[in-house]
Amino acid sequence: MNTWTSWPSREALSREMRPRARRRVGRGIRLALTGAALWGIIAKGELRPWASAGACLGVLVLYGVLWCYFRTTLRHRLGPALGMVALLVAGGALAVGADAPFAAVMLWCGCAVLALERLPMTVGLPVAVVALTLFVLFARSDSWLVTLLTALGVCLAGYTVRLDAEARGNTHRLLAQERAARKAEAETAALAERARIAREIHDVLAHSLSAQTVHLEAARLLVERGAERELVLERVVAARRMAREGLAETRQALSALRGDMTAVEDFLRELVASQGARLEVDGEPRRLPAEAGLAVRRVAQEAMTNVRKHAPGADVVLRLEYRPDEVELEFRDFGGRSPVDNSLGVSGSGYGLRGMRERAELLGGALDAGPAEEGFVVRLRVPA
Repeated sequence: MNTWTSWPSREALSREMRPRARRRVGRGIRLALTGAALWGIIAKGELRPWASAGACLGVLVLYGVLWCYFRTTLRHRLGPALGMVALLVAGGALAVGADAPFAAVMLWCGCAVLALERLPMTVGLPVAVVALTLFVLFARSDSWLVTLLTALGVCLAGYTVRLDAEARGNTHRLLAQERAARKAEAETAALAERARIAREIHDVLAHSLSAQTVHLEAARLLVERGAERELVLERVVAARRMAREGLAETRQALSALRGDMTAVEDFLRELVASQGARLEVDGEPRRLPAEAGLAVRRVAQEAMTNVRKHAPGADVVLRLEYRPDEVELEFRDFGGRSPVDNSLGVSGSGYGLRGMRERAELLGGALDAGPAEEGFVVRLRVPA
């Protein structure tokens, strides 16, 4: 943006963006100057009553013109703003005619400062030159050098005020952008948390409920066919077991979402102890992030379920390796009575290894699965 042709930002022109203490000081100064001007007119005593009343009315009118000037420049309306400046310059000329040179000097210097502060520089600078030229011509000073230095000082003061306002406006915009960025970051984090919760609900409840549905449907068919009581009871017991396991896994997922779940190696030791498998841990154990820990748990559970379902009797070895910036879980089975199918496409309820691979990729990791020797290998790597 061209600083010579552009307006100062609205944040720079607005008083609302200024500190409260500064606004109070500015308001007090304006009231004090207005009061001093009115008192000077009344206390002079040389003017007739009607002339004093006219002078007081003129001061109030000038105050209203200044208010309109601030409002029009805030809205970046150049025509009305120049009209207000012209009225202020004319007021200075009237003050000279009324033998009030000090009032004229104050008006012309004020016009120069306000033009440099609140107008585009291509307009504000000529206005300031005109106002200060009138000041130099009508100033009653014994030294032209003092008058010229005063005019230059007024220009410098106006430009300094403009720079200060622009710096304040830029600071306000940066703060607003930072707040917006923080809000967007919080919304993104909330969406990510919702997605994480949705994945947990899908992975845990979908698997548990679909398994229960299968067992209960089998029990219904057995009842309709008049099967023996033991067969029906076996299906009902299996459905109850799946419900309990699903409840336990849901509690684990909620604990993980709260960040208070147990260490990964402790969970794996419990898993291999219940399934008769073997666990190997390499590297220095450490606490994993919640998402990484959940991924390791879910892959181990799914791989173990597939082995028991498709290759009963297979020997299973789990190896958990802690690396400097990631963790790797290797699940290997061999020697089963039938070949295990742990392919990524096998996922009847969306809870299979395909879902685990998607989870790993979301974390910036990878999941590979394929046949090896007499069995099957599943290998998970996630940053941690």
